[in-house]
Amino acid sequence: MYSQQNVITSQPIGEYTFEEYKELARAFHGYPAPGLLIGGYMVEKAKAGLEPGTLFEAVVETQKCLPDAVQLLTPCSIGNGWIRIVNLGRYALSLYDKYTGQGRRVWIDLDRLANWPEIYAWFLKHKAKKDQDTDALFSQIQQAGDAYLSTTPIQVQFRLLGKKSMGRIELCPICGEAFPQKDGAICRGCQGEEPYMHGKGVMESMDPEPRLRSLPVKDAVGKHALHDMTKIVPGQSKGPAFAAGQQIQTGDLCRLQQMGRTSVYVQEETLDLQDFVHENDAALAFARHMAGEGISYAAPPKEGKVNFQAESDGLLCLDVDRLEQFNLVPNVMCATRQNHIFVEKGKTVAGCRALPLYLSRQDLKKALTVLGDDPLFKIRQLLQTKIGILVTGTEVFQGLIQDKFAPIIKSKVEGFGSEIISSDVVPDDRRTIASSVQTMLHSGAELIITTAGLSVDPDDMTRAGLMDAGLSEILYGAPILPGAMTLLGRIGPARVLGVPACALFYKTTSLDLFLPMLLADVDITRRDLARMAEGGLCLNCKACTFPKCPFGK
Repeated sequence: MYSQQNVITSQPIGEYTFEEYKELARAFHGYPAPGLLIGGYMVEKAKAGLEPGTLFEAVVETQKCLPDAVQLLTPCSIGNGWIRIVNLGRYALSLYDKYTGQGRRVWIDLDRLANWPEIYAWFLKHKAKKDQDTDALFSQIQQAGDAYLSTTPIQVQFRLLGKKSMGRIELCPICGEAFPQKDGAICRGCQGEEPYMHGKGVMESMDPEPRLRSLPVKDAVGKHALHDMTKIVPGQSKGPAFAAGQQIQTGDLCRLQQMGRTSVYVQEETLDLQDFVHENDAALAFARHMAGEGISYAAPPKEGKVNFQAESDGLLCLDVDRLEQFNLVPNVMCATRQNHIFVEKGKTVAGCRALPLYLSRQDLKKALTVLGDDPLFKIRQLLQTKIGILVTGTEVFQGLIQDKFAPIIKSKVEGFGSEIISSDVVPDDRRTIASSVQTMLHSGAELIITTAGLSVDPDDMTRAGLMDAGLSEILYGAPILPGAMTLLGRIGPARVLGVPACALFYKTTSLDLFLPMLLADVDITRRDLARMAEGGLCLNCKACTFPKCPFGK
């Protein structure tokens, strides 16, 4: 246990004595915090574990004090990006070779810390700050040096090595300042993440709407309603009982009171709306920028909202990134059905609105800038595609097992209006598989759907046979259950879909998600597959209601 309190250690902290480092910490941090003093010994212990001359970087596992110790005693700083703060809530740090990732981790060893009661009580918060003996605490930190610190070799994950580029820089069309293009169409500050208000009229600009004056219901007779007023009958109906601009009559007073209205907003000539846009006008402005091919919407908006409908059967295609960026803009919203889902003619696919009754022109400009000139969503019609079905499996080829794949595929394909021009059953032989594929291509197949033989079984030759036939742009594996071993690719101009064996046993699989996408000739990337992980787990319900279920959403 701690028993040598009057023996002062002479262990320096780098090139500094303890007192010199203490003053350095005071000047940099504002106060020579105990954690910063201890951090000095931690940094030096980690440095001692590196080869001399090593160009190193740092990982710090807390935001408290320790990053400042690294910045004081090493070339690593938050500004140059050589410090990575991974806030694990642990008072520990690592220094490592920036090229190899090999280094040393240092932490406070509680077993050893028991020898130093003041530090122990401070570190574990056993004493309130007002009850701490600061002089005794600083004295023990000086006397202990690095005696209670432990260290171990570490290997930083290779994906964390190297400095990530900020990427392309753009000028924000709203504020005119430079920002990383990866943040979106406008900078994150203009997306609403600024931690402050600034400029003239700050307090006034904090109001999201103009300051409207309300009147008691009895005084509103003869006035015109400023906005739609909704009547809700629980479980029966919801809709506007009064429309914006409608004149309020004496006979309306009872209805308004039954709706729970004691006061109403009315149109006023004196209302200053120069810096604002009515919710209906804003929603229509959004709709004109959002709706693409195959999408229609009704005007005027109802209750400030515009709904979008599919003009024909087809695949709903969204710009998912831009949809997210639009919803980052304050005081606006747009909700849609999921990307790449088959929708029927006349069905609602999206809705948008401004949230306040009057949207500021600044927020309107932000939203329209994000939307840009390209539509946010559209309907792609499914092509009448010529399809070849290739069933692989020696046991099926020899008649030992009845083929049930082809009927399943045929039913789903024809349900979308496409045509099966060729169907073949071949053994697990890569040359035979490749030959059958070539025959289908010569017959005019634009999509080849192959089944089975896609697992890790050494007898499964389907992928090898497809490779021999010229398979390229291969995507194998998808975060979808059932259907994880799905294969996507191309052979010449034809698309290829490899359907795993689960399609035999489950009514709904990855096949049902990918087939309409391929029939609409949608390019599918690895990122598209990764995004399908959310909602990619089928519940295997006894009574399947796909696509009216969570699968694929």
